[in-house]
Amino acid sequence: MPEAVHHDSRLAVEIAGIHFNNPVIGASGTFGYGLEFAELIDLNKLGGFVTKGLSVRPLSGNAPPRIVETHGGMLNAIGLQNIGARAFIEEKLPLLRRYDTRVIANVFGYSDDEYLEAINILNDGEGIAAYELNISCPNVKEGGIVIGNSPAAAARLTEKAKRRSTRPLIVKLSPNVTDVVQIGRAIAQEGADCLSLINTIVGMAVDVNTGRSRLSYGTGGLSGPAIRPIAVRMVYEVATAVEVPVIGIGGIASTADALEFIIAGASAIQIGTANYYDPKITMKVIEGLSSHCQSHKTDLATLTGSMQHV
Repeated sequence: MPEAVHHDSRLAVEIAGIHFNNPVIGASGTFGYGLEFAELIDLNKLGGFVTKGLSVRPLSGNAPPRIVETHGGMLNAIGLQNIGARAFIEEKLPLLRRYDTRVIANVFGYSDDEYLEAINILNDGEGIAAYELNISCPNVKEGGIVIGNSPAAAARLTEKAKRRSTRPLIVKLSPNVTDVVQIGRAIAQEGADCLSLINTIVGMAVDVNTGRSRLSYGTGGLSGPAIRPIAVRMVYEVATAVEVPVIGIGGIASTADALEFIIAGASAIQIGTANYYDPKITMKVIEGLSSHCQSHKTDLATLTGSMQHV
């Protein structure tokens, strides 16, 4: 049994019927399978975490170099390397059940059928709280269109995934679109229980000595503090346009950063890139939110969406 941890009840949040002890969640791709952080932080104090993207079959990802540091962030082109959905259930989940934290399985595929097949496998996994659909993948059956860039494709996949899933469905929005609200609305209308945003922004870094991209893949996903103002704006726009809860992601590295997203309308937040240089950042933000609520005599529910309109 997980050891008992005192949780600040002012930070508790319910999203899509799931109780989180606090709104701080480790973001997909930066938190491994959760177990990597078990020696670094107390997972029982964490609101939850999202696994690396899980596919039907294991993937080895892209060739190195796959990560490049940039001003105010980093570019990554890992290529969704993972052990596969079945191995996750057999090797990781039994160990994760020891902890009192919400495990959200990030799911991806290169066609609708691949997403549904991965969900089918994960439906057997005891201890998964929800799924987070990564819709920033090219659909090979449709000439490589990115599902998350097309309201019609994203809505279609959401509807299918919702029917197949035995758990609440979170859909992670891509920022690489003209109108994120249009996509968010389309997905919410097809039954998504929650939206998380934003995913990384497509970027590039050039080695001026060789004239080549600094990533073997060419482009990569930009994350870190550099993208936070964009993410806050998108969270605000989407949260005011849909009825479902929103989880904010993008460059959060402090309590104040997390509060920006919460005030803008996020019911919870995910911390990603900051985990790389400060593995205890999630614990610090939980403590910081608790202190803020105490000093301001408020709670998370009151803060969420409390943005003052100009």
